Amino acid sequence: MNSGNHTHNFVNQYQGLVGFGLDRETDEKSLMVYLQKFSDDEFLKTLIPRLKDNEIEAILELISRLLKTHFRENEYHRLFLKE
Repeated sequence: MNSGNHTHNFVNQYQGLVGFGLDRETDEKSLMVYLQKFSDDEFLKTLIPRLKDNEIEAILELISRLLKTHFRENEYHRLFLKE
């Protein structure tokens, strides 16, 4: 695993509404909060052992599809892999 630094600053600094369906900007910021909370180490250590095999597969398929759809290869390496 690469030792590049990952950041999760948004969730700690955001003071706005967290909710969905009001407008695109709030949806985007709320999604950032949810995803950063979801990726918290302690949260994941609790959740992942509870996931069924098909749930793990579904999450991996979604993430892979989003990465392939929205990122060029160099962006994937720089932003996701932190190479």
